[in-house]
Amino acid sequence: MEIGNILLENGLINQDQLQSAHLSAPSQSPDAVLAQLVSSGAVDKHAALTAWAKEAGVDFVDLTDMEIDLSLLEGFPQKIIYRQILFPIRRTEDTIVIATNEPLNFYPLDEISAATGLIVEPVLAEKSEIAKLIKNHLGVGGETIDGLIEQRIEDDGIELLEELELDGSELSEMAQEASVVRLVNEILMEAIESRTSDVHIESQQNGIVIRYRIDGILHTQPVPSEISHFRSAIVSRLKIMAKLNIAEKRLPQDGRIKIRVKGRDVDVRMSVIPMIHGESLVMRILDKGAMVFDLRSLGMSEETYNTFSNLIRMPHGIVLVTGPTGSGKTTTLYSSLIEINDAATKIITTEDPVEYQLDGINQIQVHSKIGLTFAHSLRSILRHDPDVVLVGEIRDLETAENAIQASLTGHMVFSTLHTNDAAGAFTRMADMGVEPFLVASTVEAVMAQRLVRRLCDCKKAVVPSREDVPSDFPFEQLGSAPIYEAVGCRECRNVGYSGRLGVYELLVVDDKLRELAHEGVSTWEIKKAAIAGGMKTLRDDGWRKVIAGQTSIDEVLRITKGDRS
Repeated sequence: MEIGNILLENGLINQDQLQSAHLSAPSQSPDAVLAQLVSSGAVDKHAALTAWAKEAGVDFVDLTDMEIDLSLLEGFPQKIIYRQILFPIRRTEDTIVIATNEPLNFYPLDEISAATGLIVEPVLAEKSEIAKLIKNHLGVGGETIDGLIEQRIEDDGIELLEELELDGSELSEMAQEASVVRLVNEILMEAIESRTSDVHIESQQNGIVIRYRIDGILHTQPVPSEISHFRSAIVSRLKIMAKLNIAEKRLPQDGRIKIRVKGRDVDVRMSVIPMIHGESLVMRILDKGAMVFDLRSLGMSEETYNTFSNLIRMPHGIVLVTGPTGSGKTTTLYSSLIEINDAATKIITTEDPVEYQLDGINQIQVHSKIGLTFAHSLRSILRHDPDVVLVGEIRDLETAENAIQASLTGHMVFSTLHTNDAAGAFTRMADMGVEPFLVASTVEAVMAQRLVRRLCDCKKAVVPSREDVPSDFPFEQLGSAPIYEAVGCRECRNVGYSGRLGVYELLVVDDKLRELAHEGVSTWEIKKAAIAGGMKTLRDDGWRKVIAGQTSIDEVLRITKGDRS
C-alpha cells in the first residue's frame, strides 16, 4: 500500500494533508511523499515509519541506538549495499538481518540470500541513517572506487554552471572518466549537505586525507584506502572545474567553481598548493541559497544590536569589524548593509573576493594583478557619489588613508581589520602609519567578534558549583539556574552542537577614548577605559550566552581568553 494511504488509515494524517503532500512532493516515490509530510509538520517521521513497517509486516529499527556487527561486511556483496541502499546489521546461525528502506522490494533480498546462503530478514530503517552507515564504514566515494558507476544510480544533483576547458592530454582524459566525476561530485555533495565551510583534500605520505570544517571544527572523513590511487585524477578534475592549469604542479594556484546543487547556486573558491607528498587543496564553499543576512539573527544581545543599529545609520564616520579569518566579519557587514539599504541610499563595496552578490548594492571585485587594489578602487568609488562605502579589508597605509579621507568628506565607511580585540584597532592603524589624530577623529566604533558553536537541542542541564566554572565566570548571575553541556544526537551528528552564533565586543568611541587614541596610548589603556565606560568584552558576552543556554563553557574557553588576571 502507498505510504500516504497507510498513514491515512492509521489516523496519522488527514486527507487534506495527503493531497497537499502529493501536490508539493518533487516525485510520487514513497520517500518523496513521506519527506514532504514530515517537512510540513503533518507527521512525525518515526511514527510514520513505524506504521509503514507494521503494514509491511517487519520491525522498524533506529540504527543510531543499535549495535551493528561490522564483521558482516567481510565478504558481503558491497555493490548491493550501494545500489539498493541497505546494510547488514546482525546474524544468527542461518539468518542475516538487513536494514532497508524498501522492505517489500524482494529482488535485492533474494540476491543477498543467493550470495550468502542465509535466510534474509528485512527490517525497516530510515534511509538517511542507512546512508550514514555506508559512508562511515565504507567511506565517502566507496561506490565509485569499486567501479560501480555503471549500476543504477540517481542523479547526483550537481550541475556545472560553466563550460569545462579540456586540453586533450592524458591527465585531462583521466580526470573526465565517469567514475572520477562521480567521486568528486560525491565529495562535494557530502560537504554541502553537512554544512561544511571548507573541504581539505590533503596529500600525506600514506595517501590522501579528506577533512571537512563544520561549524569551525575540522572533522576527518572516512574514505576507502583505495581512494589514494585516484589522487591525481581527483585533483586534476577539480583543477579543470576551477579552470586552472592541470599541468602546473610546482606553483600555488587559485580558482573558482560555480555549481548548482538541488536548485541552489553554490560558489566554491579553491586553492591548490604543492606539498612534499603532492598537491593539497582547500575549497571554501559559499552556499548562497543557505545564507540569510539578518543582523538581528546573528546573536547580538538586544543592547548591542540597538547600539550597533544606530551606529551604522550615522551620516559619516568609520565603523570597523575585527577578528581572525572565519569569525563572521563579512556576514556582519553584509547584514549591516542590507539593514540600511533602501532606494535613497547609494552603497558601493570593494571586496577581495566578492563572496555573495547582494541585490541593490554595487560591488567591485579587487584585481591586484592589474592594479585594481582596495586603495585604487576606493579613490574611484568616491567619484560615484556614494552614501555608504564598504572596504573589504584595510591592509595598508594607502587604503587606511583613503578610508579616512572618505569619512572626512561625509561618507559612512565600513571595513574590517585583523586584530584580537576591539581596542587593538587603534594601535593597528597607527602601526600602518596613520596619524593617531586622524584615527581618533574618524573611527566611531569597533566591533570585535568570534563565532561559538550553538548547543543542539539534545543539550544536558547541569547545576555547577563555584569550583566547576572558571574564575571569571559570573557565578552570582546564575543563581540556582542550570547551565548546559553538549551531548550529541542524530540531528547534530553526535557532536552536541548545531550551527553557530556570534560573540561580540562593541567599543563605541566617546570623548575619553578619542583623547586616548589621539595620544597614541597602548591597546591595554584603551581597553581598560572602554570597560570602565561600560563595554562588554568578548568573554563577558560569551558568559551571557552560556547563562542563556545557547552555548557551553568549553566553547567560550575555546575562542576567548580571560580579560582580567
